Amino acid sequence: MKERIQTMFRYRFLLQDLTMRDLRVKYRRSVLGMLWSILNPLLMMVVITTVFQHVLKVAGSKEITDFAIFYLTGSLIYNFISESTGGALNSIVQYSSLIKKVYIPKYIFPLEKCMFAFVNLLFSLIALVIMFIIRQTPIHWTIVLFPIPLLYAFIFSVGLGLILATLNVFFRDVGHLYSVWLTAWMYATPIIYDIGNFSNPALIFVMKLNPLYHYITYFREVAVIGRVPGLEANLICLLSGLVFLVIGLLLFKKFQDRFILYI
Repeated sequence: MKERIQTMFRYRFLLQDLTMRDLRVKYRRSVLGMLWSILNPLLMMVVITTVFQHVLKVAGSKEITDFAIFYLTGSLIYNFISESTGGALNSIVQYSSLIKKVYIPKYIFPLEKCMFAFVNLLFSLIALVIMFIIRQTPIHWTIVLFPIPLLYAFIFSVGLGLILATLNVFFRDVGHLYSVWLTAWMYATPIIYDIGNFSNPALIFVMKLNPLYHYITYFREVAVIGRVPGLEANLICLLSGLVFLVIGLLLFKKFQDRFILYI
């Protein structure tokens, strides 16, 4: 692990350049540019709030009565994990020409996709600030703890991204299957509903096996509710991320020397 950290430090400028390149490519020829990182979650929030709260009359949460804020806090975390892992999945194949020409630690590429998505997430948080102002949402001191769930989610994303990147080199169908999984994952995550409204203990238990549930709940508690999550919540978030990270690193290390034969 120490060696990997030292290697990452040596290649920090490459990570920075690749991240900036992705940002430029994403917003190239766009009039609003990076503003779309703020406008996109706001516009999606308007659509979802209109459909679910006003048309379908779906209540947001027992604790959070503002459905717009409830949805936005959940969607920001989900979108980050979706974008980071989806990008990491294709990263080795995407940079195959570069990998064949020069030696670069291959895990740099999935890591860069996660960092790129994290930068987008930080810009998207401005949308949440704007909604806090518009909706006059009370600000609690616990909001200063918001980086903690984001860090947990980042660790999880890097681990899952490494797993997906490895599998996608050998089985290109993984990309198609993962897009379907992301849709199912979204509906299995309390983004537009609160599992506190469910009465089936077995269903609640199964849904709590979802790491995204814990990251989103943690973020909502410190950013909106004003409650400091306990030791159990922190351990669940941290350990779930570390488990995926360790598995991802071991799997990636085991098969990375064979990547060149399949890309």
